[in-house]
Amino acid sequence: MGGMGDGALWRWWFVTSVRGNGADGKTLRMDGDLWLVFRLLGGEVELSRKILETFDFDFEFCAETMASSLGKVELRTLGNTGLKLSCVGFGASPLGNVFGPVSEDDAIASVRLAFSLGINFFDTSPYYGGTLSEKVLGKTLKALNVPRNEYIVSTKCGRYAEGFDFSAERVTKSIDESLARLQLDYVDILQCHDIEFGNLDQIVNETIPALQKLKEAGKIRFIGITGLPLEVFTYVLDRVPPGTVDVILSYCHYSVNDSTLDDLIPYLKSKGVGVISASPLAMGLLTEAGPPEWHPASSELKSASQAAAAFCQKKGKNISKLAMQYSLSNKDISSVLVGMNSVKQVEENVAAAIELANNGKDEETLSELEAIFKPVKNQTWPSGIQQS
Repeated sequence: MGGMGDGALWRWWFVTSVRGNGADGKTLRMDGDLWLVFRLLGGEVELSRKILETFDFDFEFCAETMASSLGKVELRTLGNTGLKLSCVGFGASPLGNVFGPVSEDDAIASVRLAFSLGINFFDTSPYYGGTLSEKVLGKTLKALNVPRNEYIVSTKCGRYAEGFDFSAERVTKSIDESLARLQLDYVDILQCHDIEFGNLDQIVNETIPALQKLKEAGKIRFIGITGLPLEVFTYVLDRVPPGTVDVILSYCHYSVNDSTLDDLIPYLKSKGVGVISASPLAMGLLTEAGPPEWHPASSELKSASQAAAAFCQKKGKNISKLAMQYSLSNKDISSVLVGMNSVKQVEENVAAAIELANNGKDEETLSELEAIFKPVKNQTWPSGIQQS
């Protein structure tokens, strides 16, 4: 690869972010995506992709080479849709500053790195950050500057900062608003968001027929439903025409502390419905830092999670990585969605997936964790309104 001067040394590296000058023999570290670390033979440079493009080498080829050397995450087919989703999905709620401020540069860097490492599935909602997540994700996807068919976008309808509204009128208006924020002509999947907070008969008789019209209009490709209680999925799927709902998004029901989604998978497969699982870390339960104060889990479940995290730490293991790998190990789940807002988080999640693919699960530690969780296994918490 030429064009960088005789004796120029180059290699890939992950760093945070650097500003500086290039002088003889100086090593410049560039971040924001898969940037090159190289020795520049003199001259001041602006640390940007544009400058890299002035050199006589193919940046995209280099990015591809890097991704190949690390390995890319596996793609899995989503139900009967024909879509092939990355097994690690990019949860974009953090881009809406849901867990603290995220700069636009960091957001673009995270999405660009994720895409370079094979993550092609990005999930958002107008509810996340009061529409901010959609806006920021739209900017980051545009910055990728790749053909639209190379990534898959799902957003949601029915849940907004101001409350729930699953009426046909609102969800029809909602998709136009989402497309404008995302700077897209269509989304691959539109999901009714947290349907347990709506009237399920309205979802069946009004919301989903409205989404079918959006599908016919070319604004969406596939229809999904999301929620916490697993019974809402069977209620809706038993009442809509076969093939109407293409995908369900379940959260907090497939990880080391709660694997109840597994019981539903044969039913979903029989309906040709694709499965996405979110919150592999059980909304913070399966982390060293522990869950936020507002977490709805019982004190017993929180205590067991704390004990499990401490046990892992003592063994020199990371409970979050183990939990992520546990979720990823079920091939009937097309994608495991995890919120990401930094290059570091992207790198860690991809590394967990690639390590799992190469080495398999840490069965010994996972069985020890399951023993810790046994008294509270599959314990969940209430969510939604009383259905008539």
